[in-house]
Amino acid sequence: MRLRVEFTTEPFDLDEVPPHAVAARETVQSAALDAVDVGPFGNTAEGRADAVLAAVDQLLRSSLAAGATRVSLQVNVIGEADGGREGEA
Repeated sequence: MRLRVEFTTEPFDLDEVPPHAVAARETVQSAALDAVDVGPFGNTAEGRADAVLAAVDQLLRSSLAAGATRVSLQVNVIGEADGGREGEA
């Protein structure tokens, strides 16, 4: 299964990138994901379910530890990995 996660961290700071946003960005950029798009008001990442779920776990831990007061995320199933073979995540 393939997943897409969309996320934001708060509080926002329009003058400077907050440490929690930097932590979230570094987490998804260093994860074993197929696609990452980081922007000022929203971020997305895609990949195999196990990689996305591991990245979400680390994203939550690192951004909260860096001062995030809220992390909003949405996870969507976008398809099957490797032709949809049964038993693979």
